[in-house]
Amino acid sequence: MSTLTLVHARAVIDGALAAARLQGFRAMGVVVVDAAGQVVASAREDGATALRLDIALGKAAAAVGMGVNSRTLTQRAKDLPAFFNALAAASQQKFIAQTGAVLIVDPSGHVIGAAGASGGTGDEDEQIVIAGIAAAGLVHA
Repeated sequence: MSTLTLVHARAVIDGALAAARLQGFRAMGVVVVDAAGQVVASAREDGATALRLDIALGKAAAAVGMGVNSRTLTQRAKDLPAFFNALAAASQQKFIAQTGAVLIVDPSGHVIGAAGASGGTGDEDEQIVIAGIAAAGLVHA
């Protein structure tokens, strides 16, 4: 598999939201993007606040754009705040360097997309996208 399909993306979202409900997390938004940072699928649970999808997209697009999970970006942003502020302002896509997005890779380790979530803590967001990726039978970086 070298591309992320709509079927995969929907399975990631379904798995992530199921994990959120199982853990009793707040209402979530989840976005899956392809390797170019373009939205393949997204969903916002009933009761999730209005910006959840925007934030989830910003996390996922940042992860794909920089080629690392957003947890790593969060640390890098702390170390280089001026650079990351400029990067977010200059990016053509949404760019949020905050924990909650994970890269999706093919069997050879090439990035084929990312899943991002928003609604809980960064750790909760990351936890559910990892669960969603696994539920879809995919691998995360």
